[in-house]
Amino acid sequence: MAEFSYEIVQSFGVISEGTGGWTKELNLISWNGKEPKYDIRDWAPDHEKMGKGVTLTADDAKALKELLADIDFD
Repeated sequence: MAEFSYEIVQSFGVISEGTGGWTKELNLISWNGKEPKYDIRDWAPDHEKMGKGVTLTADDAKALKELLADIDFD
């Protein structure tokens, strides 16, 4: 498997918590030293393991925010 690095630049918070202490989080992450992107994924309690996730540019995140604002969740 290919080596990669990551740095959590900013943590915005936990979206939900699953079994075993894993949490779905929204973070700003720099992958392999590149420009940080918004990231939604599951993390183990120690942040040493992660699940698959979605990485968004700032423009993608803005578009998602607008789409979510138009949804009636009730």
